This record gives sequence, structure tokens and C-alpha cells, in this order.
Amino acid sequence: MHAYRSLNPLSAVRTAATDLTDCADRTDRTVPDVRKDLKDRRRRTLLTTFGGALAAVALCWSNAAPAADWPTKPVSLVVPFAAGGTTDVLARALAESLSQRIGQPVIVESRGGAGATIGAAYVARAEPDGYTLLIGAVHHTIATSVYKGLPYDFQKSFEPLTTIALVPNVLVVNANTPAKNVAELIALAKQSPGKMSYGSNGAGTAQHLIGTQFSSLAGVDIMHVPYKGSGPLTTDLVGGQISMSFDTVTPVLPQITAGKLRALAVTTAKRSSALPDVPTLAESGMPGFDLGTWFGVLAPAGTPPAILDRLNKEMVAVIQSPDFRSKMAAIGAEPIGDTRAQMAKQIADDTSRFAKLVRDNNVAVN
Repeated sequence: MHAYRSLNPLSAVRTAATDLTDCADRTDRTVPDVRKDLKDRRRRTLLTTFGGALAAVALCWSNAAPAADWPTKPVSLVVPFAAGGTTDVLARALAESLSQRIGQPVIVESRGGAGATIGAAYVARAEPDGYTLLIGAVHHTIATSVYKGLPYDFQKSFEPLTTIALVPNVLVVNANTPAKNVAELIALAKQSPGKMSYGSNGAGTAQHLIGTQFSSLAGVDIMHVPYKGSGPLTTDLVGGQISMSFDTVTPVLPQITAGKLRALAVTTAKRSSALPDVPTLAESGMPGFDLGTWFGVLAPAGTPPAILDRLNKEMVAVIQSPDFRSKMAAIGAEPIGDTRAQMAKQIADDTSRFAKLVRDNNVAVN
């Protein structure tokens, strides 16, 4: 007899039929009385095998067809912050070129709030068909340890596609603030405990964690004010409603250039190419301080591998193009464009790393 599992479904049907006929013939020659029983058994087995084969073929076609045809309609990039921030800027830069490569519109959709977890939850619930994607960030690896009872698991509910860019964070103050460097800012904060404030993109974001760690290392009491995104945060900082922020370079760079904000230090180990004259926090008296923000794209878990691979291929081509790299340099971002496996490792490593920082700095949602 044949091993039907090693055959394709239609071949299995034909092979099973042949084997059963041979068996019936041999039995008929030796035991004539069982002819009817064998024929009935052969008919039932053949129908069962044929039905299973049809089901397998149908399942194969149902899984392959969407992947082969993708995309047949617009693709949405969900930004989990308010418009105007780094996430929004990167999403729009990616969407423009990606649309040209896949032949369908790529729409940027803002769903901000709760430290980027609202937008993430929305995408986690979306149909895993390659048409609803999340612009994720390092914030999501922090939120895992800060928010309790999230309706998703950032490492299990999503499929990483690729990292778009790494963007340094920068400590900025209103231009009217007397402090001209980090040491003077710390001295100013110590003179008025609890009266200075810093804004972030929300509780549990990189800005929140950076601000908390800065306050701890400096030994100062600075109030945390969460926002839904960089747009409203920067507006209030320029207007003097808050004292400082640790936002990424991208949204504050125009205001720094215009003289409305003053950059005191970048939070990464290396200086920013967009602000080469601004020292790092490590250079400013906080050795070892090294926190930046990466941004990437993720799909809902369960998305067909063929679609995931296609998305990675098209996005990496965009990210590594001279035009995109030029756009990133203008906003102080370092383009990445890595593999799906490399992004997954980054997420796993950061989730573990930031869990410790959250515990050490007692970061919590107010």
C-alpha cells in the first residue's frame, strides 16, 4: 500500500482508488462472498479520501490566493501618536515611496493615546491580511512593563517587518529659560523643587523613561506631563507651559533652528548629525547615559508569510534608497531597513532591557 501522506491530495485520491480496486479483485478471486462488502467499503473510503483532498486543496488555495493577489486595495499605516511627531513624519515619508512600489495608496492613520498602546491594540485586532500595519517604536517595548492588562502582547500579537530609523532624543528647553547647559538646568531645578516640568509623548514612552532617569541621576524633582504626541507637546514647550522635554530630534529641530527652543544635550551615546555642536548627556556629567528611539513597522500576527516577506522587501528598498536616506538626514534620523528577524531580536532585547529600567526608576502610569 502507498503512504498517502507523502502524496499531493489529488494523487492520493487516484492512488487510493487503485489500491482498493486491487484489493477487491484479489479478495474476489479467493472469497467471492465478500465482493459486495468490499465494494461498499471502497466507495465509502474513496468518498472520504476525495472529500479530504478537496478540503486540503481548498484550504491551500484560500491561503495562497490573498498572498498572491496582495495588494488589491489601499494599505493603512497606523500611527499611535498625534500628527506632527517623528512617528508621523517617518510614516508619511515611507508611505509616499511605498505606494509607488506596490501600486496602491498607502494611507497614514493617526490613533494616538495611552503611550501608543491604543493604536497598537487597534492593529492587533485587525484582520491579518497585510492591509493594516502599525508604525511601532521603542515605546511599545517600555509600555509592556508599565501598563498592566494590555489587550495584546507586543512580542506575540505582531509580526515585525523592518526598522525604519533610529532617532536620537534631545533635552530641550524654552529659549527664555536661563539655563544654557545641563549643569545650569540642574541647578535651576534644585532651586525650585517640584516647580519645573517635562513633557513626554505619554506615560510609558521613551521620553517618560528618559525624563525619570534624568531626574533620578540629577537628584531633582521634575514633574512629568504626558501628551498624546510631539505636536501638542512642542506647542506647549514653545509657549512656556512646560519647562523642558526629551523628545526626538525631528519635531523640535525646526524650533531649535528658529531660536524658539534651546538644545542642551542629546540622550544617545553619540552626538546627533543634525545637532553636531550639542553635547551628549554622558559628556554633560551623566556617564553611560544612552537612550534613543527606533521606529519600525509591524503587521498583525497571522499575516501570511508571503505578504510579510513582500512588505519587508518593498520597505527595505524604500528605506535604503538615496532619496529616503536624504530625507532622513534632514530630520536627524538614521535609516535602518533590517530583516524581520533582526527587528524581532531588537524588540526582545529592548523589552528585557527596559523592564529593568522601569523597575529601577519606579516608572508607573499616573
